[in-house]
Amino acid sequence: MPASTATTNELLIKRVFDAPRQLVFDAWTKPEHLARWQGAPEGFTVSSHDVDLRPGGAYRLCMRSPEGVDHWLQGVYREVVDPERLVFTHVWLDDRKQPGPETVVTITLADLGGKTELTLHQTGFKAVQSRDGHYTGWTSTLDRFHAYIVSLSAEEELS
Repeated sequence: MPASTATTNELLIKRVFDAPRQLVFDAWTKPEHLARWQGAPEGFTVSSHDVDLRPGGAYRLCMRSPEGVDHWLQGVYREVVDPERLVFTHVWLDDRKQPGPETVVTITLADLGGKTELTLHQTGFKAVQSRDGHYTGWTSTLDRFHAYIVSLSAEEELS
């Protein structure tokens, strides 16, 4: 899907999902859903995930690579507007669990009459390589998210 980078320090990705906005928001925010799709890039799993979904609440997760290497990520929610918007900080931790540079991610969900347009906007990159690496990671994550949304929609049709 289309992605554009307006500047070196920001990333913009848009995707349209064939699912109602509330379902997309719930799948992005509720722990019972997150456990089933989160863990990019492809082949990675989430071995630990704690989330306090409220403004000022923190999250922390560990993504494990296929080789068994743990990658820790944390942040703080700045805005939570159900079902239309999430804003949170995004910080990778180094091998000593010390925080690296902070970026800010804004997820916006637009209702398209039964479909949902998800816009991911991430700002604050210090280098093009970091921005491009996040593009690859988010693209893989959104591919997994799409597959999960399709499976949820199929479950709803069977109900």
